[in-house]
Order: sequence, then C-alpha cells, then structure tokens
Amino acid sequence: MMKQNLFRGVTTALITPFLEDEAVDYAGLRRNVRFQIENGVRGLVPLGTTWETPTLNEEEKQKIVRAVVEEARVAGQDTLVMVGVGTNSTKKTIENAQNAQEWGADALLVVTPYYNKPTQQGLYLHFRAIADAVDIPIMLYNIQGRSGVNLETETLLRLIADCPNIIAVKEASGNMAQIQAVIAQTPDSFQVLSGDDGLTLELIRAGGQGVVSVASNLVPEQMVALVKAALAAQAGHADWQAAEQLSQQLMPLFEVQMIETNPIPIKAALAMQGLIKETYRLPMCALADASRQQLQAVLQALKLL
Repeated sequence: MMKQNLFRGVTTALITPFLEDEAVDYAGLRRNVRFQIENGVRGLVPLGTTWETPTLNEEEKQKIVRAVVEEARVAGQDTLVMVGVGTNSTKKTIENAQNAQEWGADALLVVTPYYNKPTQQGLYLHFRAIADAVDIPIMLYNIQGRSGVNLETETLLRLIADCPNIIAVKEASGNMAQIQAVIAQTPDSFQVLSGDDGLTLELIRAGGQGVVSVASNLVPEQMVALVKAALAAQAGHADWQAAEQLSQQLMPLFEVQMIETNPIPIKAALAMQGLIKETYRLPMCALADASRQQLQAVLQALKLL
C-alpha cells in the first residue's frame, strides 16, 4: 500500500553545483540539501531536468543520489528523496529506476519519453513496464514542451488503475483545463503537483497537492509558506488572501527564472547570491547579458541580493 499524500507540499527540483572545472561540487551539493531541509521542504529531486542530468555520467549519478540520501537521513527529518530516472528508452529507464531504488531513493520521478514521440499505447506500456520493475512510489512527469508528447488523461487513468505504485503526476503541460480534468477524474488518493511555480496557487485551488519547484532552490522558505497557505485555504482553514499575496510577491521570480532555458537562470541567481559557482556543462551555457540584467533587477526588487 502506497502512502497517501506522500508528496503533499514543496519538493525542490535541485540544481547540480559544478566547480570551475565542471566537476560536480559534492560539498556544495550537501550544503544545498541541508539548506532545503532546514527550510522545511517536503522532498528533493536529484537527477531531474533542473539537475542537467543528460550531462552526467553513471558514476556521478550514483554518487549524487547517495549523497542526497545520506544528507536527508542525517538531518533526521521526514524528507522524501525522489530520483529522476526517465529517458526515452524503456530498458534504460528501468535500469535507472532499479539503480535508484538500490541507492536509497524513496520514490521515482519518470518523465514522458522525449524525441521519439510514442503513441498513447506506447506511453502506457512504457510506464507500466517501469512500474512493474520496482516497488517504490512513482510520480509521472508530463511536460509536452520538452518531450514532444502529452500524457493524455485517459492514458493516465489506465496507468493508475493498473499500477498501484503510480500515485502522483507532476503536471507541467501548462494546460489548466487538462490539469483540472486530471484532478477531477483521478481517485482522491492520487496526487497532482504543479511542475510550474507560477501555476502552483491555481493548481492547489483546483484541488492539487503542491509543487515540484525550481524557485525553491533559491527561496525554499517562501515557497513552503505559499504552499502551506494555499493548502490551508483549500481545506477551509483559512481564506485565500495570504496565499494570493505570497504568490503575487513571488511571481516576478517565477517569470524571470524561465527567461532562458531552465536551469540557466536559477543557477545564475544562486551564483549571484554566492551559493554556487556559475558553471554549466554544454549545451547549457551562461546567461545572456540582457537576461542577466533582468534577473538581477528582479532579485534586487525582492531583496534577494
């Protein structure tokens, strides 16, 4: 039996800190993890999109996951480690999923296969094969803008019915009508989280359970406050005013962090704060000067610099 409300709250889609020579900064990674846990996030995602995962080798991936798991356990908090394992190869994704489970992952984040654009039946067979290969909870990740294919609600419902460990979806389709339909048609025990910081409030208002956040790399305390306020309002324990104010305050950050391809702006912001080196692995590259000026202006306005 999978735990209900396992993902409720803020889960941070972590960045990978690199040193100037592009080696993984493991000490910096551990600092980042502790910073997130100290500020009350529910979960951590290593090896997601924001992690620049396609540029990492297998040895780095293992060391990264083990470091995140170790820091989460040392903290003594109930922090969930959800490892991104999705690829456009079912066989490779199963291998990644089994490895992540062995390395101590609490859950898996599995993105829709990219580039090869499978049919809905292909998506169903892909996700079902992965779910059958492990026995820890799975959150599916629907992001048509990066994968080129949309996980249709009918396909998602088939997977929920046939795979007991598929218990959540990260919705980054940007289509609120679809997101609302998913929330309305899935069982109450199934969790829908926003994959877009800017839609967090709207998604929770519609009945969602939280966010897998990029912004929380920089402002975890504020994101936790926003989601707590929204969930309290959803439950009828408060009005929506506090959540609306927090969302409005953070909206400039939500917008500017996507001024160029994620994770370039959020890594630049963390570097401006002196938390990491602003180092990327190609094909990710440094923020353009005009974008940098806009980002800096927003961070200054929000008193983050």
